Amino acid sequence: MDEETDAAPKIPSVFHNYISLVGVAIGTACLASILLLFLIELTGKNSSPYVGIFAWVILPSILVFGLLVIAVGMLVERRRRRSPSHSERAAYPTIDLNDPRRRRFFLIFVVLTFAFVSVSAFGSYRAYEHTESVAFCGQTCHTVMKPEFVAFQNSPHARLRCVDCHVGSGASWYVRSKFNGVHQLYAVTLGSYEKPIKTPVQNMRPARDTCAQCHWSEKNWGTQLKTFNEYAYDEKNTLRQIRMLINVGGGSSESGPMSGIHWHMNLANEITYAAADEQLQIIPWVQAKDKNGNITVYAAANTRFTPEQVAAAPKHRMDCIDCHNRPAHIYNPPDVSLDSSFAAQKLDVSLPYLKRQGVEILSRPYTTEDEAMKAIASGIDGFYRANYATLYTEKRPAIDGAVGEIQRIYKTNFFPEMKTDWQAHPNNIGHLRSSGCFRCHDGEHVSNTGKVIRNDCKICHTVIFDSAGPPEKNVKTGPFQHPVDLGALADRKCEFCHKSGKPFQHPVNLGDISMFQCAECHAKKS
Repeated sequence: MDEETDAAPKIPSVFHNYISLVGVAIGTACLASILLLFLIELTGKNSSPYVGIFAWVILPSILVFGLLVIAVGMLVERRRRRSPSHSERAAYPTIDLNDPRRRRFFLIFVVLTFAFVSVSAFGSYRAYEHTESVAFCGQTCHTVMKPEFVAFQNSPHARLRCVDCHVGSGASWYVRSKFNGVHQLYAVTLGSYEKPIKTPVQNMRPARDTCAQCHWSEKNWGTQLKTFNEYAYDEKNTLRQIRMLINVGGGSSESGPMSGIHWHMNLANEITYAAADEQLQIIPWVQAKDKNGNITVYAAANTRFTPEQVAAAPKHRMDCIDCHNRPAHIYNPPDVSLDSSFAAQKLDVSLPYLKRQGVEILSRPYTTEDEAMKAIASGIDGFYRANYATLYTEKRPAIDGAVGEIQRIYKTNFFPEMKTDWQAHPNNIGHLRSSGCFRCHDGEHVSNTGKVIRNDCKICHTVIFDSAGPPEKNVKTGPFQHPVDLGALADRKCEFCHKSGKPFQHPVNLGDISMFQCAECHAKKS
């Protein structure tokens, strides 16, 4: 009998089974898709965020699943061959490097394993990098995050990454954010997320670990000049300019005197407060601890918050985002947005009543963005066509430009699908359209010794010019003077009239005199 006849029959590899072949098909398809998406990402100038999601997160996960399927198939096949009814013996593979054929297969296996581990490491890093990107945070869940992403792109912090503020450095906060992301993914998948997204974010990292990495809290910034340009609702869109010195202050006990608004943020001072609502807009209790350890407790005089409720309420240590609560996601009211566009000459101030019409049409309720775009186009164009026929012909480009700019304002600040706008998220900087500073500085928070948290305008700012004032008093130093006598409304907070973002709604029906100037009924202050 020859050598071939004496040789034992060759046993097929345990790899030869249908389960493992399915795993090979899955792995091959995923690997080809990853390579294709990798090429797309290399060559594409503006690739979709979904390319990164599939290339570095989803497809690699499926590839690993395919490899596991191959291994499971081999284990199942080996167990099948070990059964008494099977004639083939289930032997483990023999590694004999003296055999050229086995040595060749072993080297191929080592090279492929090294390549797979290297690619996996690179892919894992790319997956980590992508989950830290602005595109991943803002565009993956498009409908949910669209308001935050669009507002972020128009904010002073647009060049930062979302994770710079929402996560910061360090492994612990990264892991915590990813676990929180699983909850968010669950909500998006089931459509159980809130509209609008609830603020403030309860699990935000302390500002000293994020904001303070760029902003120097101990520096005294002194007094800063700020100019406000406000355009009236009259036919000429009359400009009113206010120049104000903002007492920013700051500093530290080591570098010099502490003063101004940033006194609150000096590390030697500790301000703690309790809020009666989730948005931290109603603050009935404040505690101030100075550098010497002296504690002063202030309670709002007219609050319904009982001492027991104060004791049970969570206490918040004041930091940057208690005032700068919309540093990267700013939704401006209609009037503020239009004033900015007028000042930037994006809107033609010579178009009659443009401020009034723009604010009115932006303030209407809409169910979708598309509905708002059509209403703005027809509303602005129709107003000038119906009331200013000659001007409509002469200034058609300016009118078309106004339509486009007001549509841009809406798309930047209003998101009806998510029920998100400036009213959903109060801005605590200032006190014109929400309580802001007046949450504490209302003159009603009193200590048991009679000390009051003052609401004196001069604490924070000084008006040095107001174009609405008498010419002989245009340049002055003093508190803000309202352009008309408010009468019975003089003791109300600014937000009582201004919070709607619309032209002021008089508390009584003025009838035929509704278009009169305020000063025709109210005596103007001197």
